[in-house]
Amino acid sequence: MKDLARLFKAMSDETRLRILHLLTYGELCVCDLMEVLSLPQSTISRHMAYLKNTGLVDDRRNGVWIHYSLSKPRNNVHYLQVKCIRNAFKEYKELRKDIKNLNMFQKHKKCE
Repeated sequence: MKDLARLFKAMSDETRLRILHLLTYGELCVCDLMEVLSLPQSTISRHMAYLKNTGLVDDRRNGVWIHYSLSKPRNNVHYLQVKCIRNAFKEYKELRKDIKNLNMFQKHKKCE
């Protein structure tokens, strides 16, 4: 039951929800998240550490950059939450704007 509470606690923050939503579209570099969310690297890293410790994201290093992706769901609740974030969140204007900004940034990306 503690894992369930940790999962929902991790998703109780607006920035972390925005990050999780972006990650449903695929692996992202820290620089992607910084640009799209207009947040400094330290803030992104703090949220990513929280999500990683909760088991929601995995990371890999590529040179100086760290890339993040969603973890494989550990159970049905985890799976359904990720599915909900991907599908049901499309109605939120800010999240649609994040995806639009991500697509624009990735066309001109310079961090890799």
